[in-house]
Amino acid sequence: MTLLKWALICLLISLVAGALGFTGVARGAGQLSKILFFVFLVIFLVILIMAISAGQLIF
Repeated sequence: MTLLKWALICLLISLVAGALGFTGVARGAGQLSKILFFVFLVIFLVILIMAISAGQLIF
Protein backbone atom coordinates (compact mmCIF):
# COMPACT_ATOMS: atom_id res chain seq x y z
CA MET A 1 0.00 0.00 0.00
CA THR A 2 2.97 2.31 0.45
CA LEU A 3 3.68 2.29 -3.29
CA LEU A 4 0.09 3.26 -4.03
CA LYS A 5 0.28 6.04 -1.42
CA TRP A 6 3.39 7.48 -3.10
CA ALA A 7 1.68 7.31 -6.49
CA LEU A 8 -1.25 9.30 -5.11
CA ILE A 9 1.09 11.84 -3.50
CA CYS A 10 2.90 12.35 -6.83
CA LEU A 11 -0.46 12.74 -8.55
CA LEU A 12 -1.47 15.42 -6.05
CA ILE A 13 1.85 17.24 -6.52
CA SER A 14 1.33 17.09 -10.27
CA LEU A 15 -2.16 18.58 -10.02
CA VAL A 16 -1.08 21.39 -7.70
CA ALA A 17 2.00 22.21 -9.78
CA GLY A 18 -0.09 22.23 -12.94
CA ALA A 19 -2.64 24.57 -11.37
CA LEU A 20 0.14 26.94 -10.29
CA GLY A 21 1.77 26.96 -13.73
CA PHE A 22 4.84 24.83 -13.04
CA THR A 23 4.41 22.65 -16.10
CA GLY A 24 7.82 20.95 -15.92
CA VAL A 25 7.29 19.85 -12.34
CA ALA A 26 3.73 18.78 -13.14
CA ARG A 27 4.87 16.68 -16.09
CA GLY A 28 7.61 14.99 -14.07
CA ALA A 29 5.37 14.24 -11.10
CA GLY A 30 2.66 12.97 -13.42
CA GLN A 31 5.03 10.55 -15.13
CA LEU A 32 6.35 9.34 -11.77
CA SER A 33 2.80 8.84 -10.56
CA LYS A 34 1.96 6.71 -13.62
CA ILE A 35 5.08 4.58 -13.22
CA LEU A 36 4.47 3.96 -9.52
CA PHE A 37 0.82 3.08 -10.14
CA PHE A 38 1.64 0.54 -12.84
CA VAL A 39 4.40 -1.02 -10.72
CA PHE A 40 1.85 -1.32 -7.88
CA LEU A 41 -0.67 -2.87 -10.26
CA VAL A 42 1.81 -5.48 -11.54
CA ILE A 43 2.91 -6.44 -8.02
CA PHE A 44 -0.73 -6.68 -6.92
CA LEU A 45 -1.64 -8.96 -9.81
CA VAL A 46 1.37 -11.23 -9.20
CA ILE A 47 0.50 -11.57 -5.52
CA LEU A 48 -3.17 -12.18 -6.38
CA ILE A 49 -2.31 -14.95 -8.85
CA MET A 50 0.06 -16.55 -6.35
CA ALA A 51 -2.60 -16.44 -3.63
CA ILE A 52 -5.22 -18.00 -5.89
CA SER A 53 -2.88 -20.78 -6.97
CA ALA A 54 -1.83 -21.46 -3.36
CA GLY A 55 -5.50 -21.62 -2.37
CA GLN A 56 -6.15 -24.28 -4.98
CA LEU A 57 -3.25 -26.33 -3.68
CA ILE A 58 -4.60 -26.21 -0.14
CA PHE A 59 -8.21 -27.09 -1.01
